[in-house]
Amino acid sequence: MRDLKARALSRLVIGVSTLAIATAPAFAQESEAPAPADGGEEIVITGIRASLEASMNIKRDSQGVVDAISAEDIGKFPDTNLAESLQRITGVSIDRSNGEGSTVTVRGFGPEFNLVTLNGRQMPTSTLGDGASPPASRSFDFANLASEGIAAVEVYKTGRASIPSGGIGSSINIKTPRPLDRPGMRGSIAVKGVFDSSYNQGDEITPEVSGIFSTTAMDDRFGIMIAGSYQRRKASNNSYNTDWRDGYLGSENNWGSLPRNGAQQNRPEGNDVYEVPQNGSYNLNDIDRERINGQAVLQFRPTDSLTATLDYTYSRNKVEVRNNSVGIWFNFNNVSSNWTDGPVAGPIFYSEAFTAAERKDLSYSGSLVANQSENHSFGGNLTWEAPGGVTVVLDAHHSTAESKPTNDFGSSVSVGNAVFGVASQTINYDTTLPAISYTMHPGIDALDASLITPGGNAFRNAYFRDEINQIQLRGSYDHDGGFLDGIDFGMAYTENKVRSAYGFIQNETWSGAGPASDIPDDIFTLVSLPDKFGNMDGAGSIIPSFYTFDFERMVGLIESLYGTCSNPQIGSAAPGTCLADYTVDRRITEKTVSPYFQFRGKFGAFGNDGHIVAGLRYEHTDINSAALVPIPTGTSWNAANEFYIIYSGDQDFSTFKGSYENWLPAVDFDISPLENVKLRASYSHTIARADYGSLQGGLTLDAQFRIGFGTGSRGNPGLLPYKSKNIDLSAEWYYGRNSYISAGFFHKNVENFISQDRVNQSAFGLRTVANGPRYNAAVAAGAANTTCGIRGYIFANYPGSSTQTGTDPSGCPIGQIFALPEDPLLNFQVNTPVNSDQTGKLYGFEFAVQHSFWDTGFGAILNYTIVRGDATFDNTQPATVTQFALTGLSDSANAVLFYDKGGFQARVAYNWRDQFLAGTGANPFYVEAYGQVDASASYEFTKGLTVFGEVINLTGEDRRGHRRSDRNVYFASPGFARYAAGVRFSF
Repeated sequence: MRDLKARALSRLVIGVSTLAIATAPAFAQESEAPAPADGGEEIVITGIRASLEASMNIKRDSQGVVDAISAEDIGKFPDTNLAESLQRITGVSIDRSNGEGSTVTVRGFGPEFNLVTLNGRQMPTSTLGDGASPPASRSFDFANLASEGIAAVEVYKTGRASIPSGGIGSSINIKTPRPLDRPGMRGSIAVKGVFDSSYNQGDEITPEVSGIFSTTAMDDRFGIMIAGSYQRRKASNNSYNTDWRDGYLGSENNWGSLPRNGAQQNRPEGNDVYEVPQNGSYNLNDIDRERINGQAVLQFRPTDSLTATLDYTYSRNKVEVRNNSVGIWFNFNNVSSNWTDGPVAGPIFYSEAFTAAERKDLSYSGSLVANQSENHSFGGNLTWEAPGGVTVVLDAHHSTAESKPTNDFGSSVSVGNAVFGVASQTINYDTTLPAISYTMHPGIDALDASLITPGGNAFRNAYFRDEINQIQLRGSYDHDGGFLDGIDFGMAYTENKVRSAYGFIQNETWSGAGPASDIPDDIFTLVSLPDKFGNMDGAGSIIPSFYTFDFERMVGLIESLYGTCSNPQIGSAAPGTCLADYTVDRRITEKTVSPYFQFRGKFGAFGNDGHIVAGLRYEHTDINSAALVPIPTGTSWNAANEFYIIYSGDQDFSTFKGSYENWLPAVDFDISPLENVKLRASYSHTIARADYGSLQGGLTLDAQFRIGFGTGSRGNPGLLPYKSKNIDLSAEWYYGRNSYISAGFFHKNVENFISQDRVNQSAFGLRTVANGPRYNAAVAAGAANTTCGIRGYIFANYPGSSTQTGTDPSGCPIGQIFALPEDPLLNFQVNTPVNSDQTGKLYGFEFAVQHSFWDTGFGAILNYTIVRGDATFDNTQPATVTQFALTGLSDSANAVLFYDKGGFQARVAYNWRDQFLAGTGANPFYVEAYGQVDASASYEFTKGLTVFGEVINLTGEDRRGHRRSDRNVYFASPGFARYAAGVRFSF
């Protein structure tokens, strides 16, 4: 870990300085305005320096700890992606999806813990993730919004009574332009081409077009602003992936754990903890993303004291990801392996061998994720500056966010094929990119397309809609003179209505849906693999090539041959499509009333002004949660260790209610002991609400269960929100027009964390064949104590309660054995969320420097954030030990060097985030330390006309994640640079 940090710091210094020399200058200029009446010369600063100065002024003049990023000019935000701009702020890190910034983590708290507002309004959010499970996240996806229509983004790190609640890490307010804020006619239009070097399908340049126009009339009493953007991007995000079985103790000797024989070198023993790979695959993911944004604003100011605003914001983000993969699955039989020393042992290699009769498969699978998120927001605002220093604002909006699939297959579809006859398979973990290798039995060629057999498949259909109706009344009184500086007061009513639906159809024909001859050879294409992983360590040792296939044609074929969608083994679909009927349909309504009162005081200290702001916000929330629950009628035993629930097709809603209230105090204090120096102290209470999946009502059972038990989940609408008590201290010195240095300390004490309670129970009277009378009779009659023998005995002796449909090549029967009333009740381990008694303490330090080097045009920004917490995951404990840990905690740093003078602008930025815990449960998930260099440059060769270029991930940094040991790799992905160049005209 120390070496990683040393490398990061060296890149922070060396990488930025060398790239700055190599990169041409970029993005704005300073121009001279006419000399003022007194004969002095006024210099008007635009571009990078103007943006930094505006952001610095927001930070300096705000109460509490606030950071901001401001547009360099109308229609020109510093980065093409809002999340990637936000990561430049001290203490802010981002998570990427499909190679682009998507969600943000602030001071160690992930996207679920940060509230996002648009012009002070709470925004709905919708995303389907990978579409493979019911959507449940509150996380705002910044990939939905283009940056061209944004004026500024403010990050409130401390709580305030007048700021909407919902963010423990921060409240992030996105501000859009208003025509009357900058009277006159102005606008810009930009056109650029984007080339992503990661794209597997060739060198394709995609377009991006954006424009914004703002004008005023009637002596600047009427204004209109319109903005729009269109962006198309084609890229690839290739990866290695492994699923791991739970952490075992070296002392264990059961199914799934390592055998005790000489084939296991340095086998973990005693209390050593280790994990065994369940599978491994290389995935080629081709991405086609299309984003459309639009805004329209009308403003009217009939008098100097009254302003009316109507606005509409639209966004649509359409993403299609096509996946082809080659992979292996392990059976935990005939194992050989080698391990590092404990107490957390990692695999050096893991291998299994198979007989020809086992028909072990090499998987050639493909998937399609094709979804669209669409947002609409209609709003109105009346601002009255009444006599006597009173201002009253009435604001209301109706906003929706909706995500759904864009085809007739579903939101996430997976289709499997295989070549049977693997003799041995191995994963070697000695390189950054783990190396999968295999051998086939004699006479079988994995690259013979005629041997590829159609297998199992799953068609998943997800839907998410979030609607927010909100009305806010805000008032303020500004007092002239004395200790009382002003009073703020207001009330908001927010109704949040969420619908999350999900269903799937599935065919468990993994041993072969039909013979290989059913599928024509020309549907397959042979592709090379190592070149798709760039310069990753180990890429030269991986599987050299495999077959991809035409996804739509394959689905059409297997539907015509096997009734894949029209007559699936599990689930049902809309006629003529593969769109699964919903078996999960969750409806949640949250209604919140939140009045607040805030006092502002001003006093003299050390010859300068000091300020104190003290306020109290009250929130009362009612929750109504209804869930559509599928009604099961029985179970069946379909294959070796594969048991399934049978559903009748009937469904019913179950409804639960909950409510909670919170009093949220906030105090901000600042003084200036010296000119341009500010010392701040803040104390506040903030909350973040539980995710929608945890709040949903109803009991949902997983369709497949094992011989011992089934699993399921149910929500809890009575969950209390996370609550944090926050302390912030900071010192800031503003020593130049856009130069400052700051240092801060923060401490958060968080309670009401959500943990999972596992309840053992029966459900719907379901029973299981396992250990029932027929099962035990088979064992007593001398049937081989294997699933093949027991199933054969039941098929032969109990034909009335079973249906045999054939045998596989090894002679084992294929078919269903149905549970009977005399069979034992099936036990379910049901997970339900509860508020934990545990608390988490988090603290950290923030350091930032922003400096302009005199009149040279050069400047630099450096910041570093240290985050620590008292709840960390102990990797030495096995999966059976329940642990509580804070996710997302990591140090982060930024270094930016810029040049801005004479029409030339340039910026090179390095962003680094240390390793962090990304997920918990039975086993941890870590994302390893990552640093990325971005650069941009432009030249304004005539007034208003600028050419520019930019590159994202200039050095092509790779990303990787692991579980307990850094050898337990669960993903590894190569990095590639993305280039863009274009022209922009502004007036």
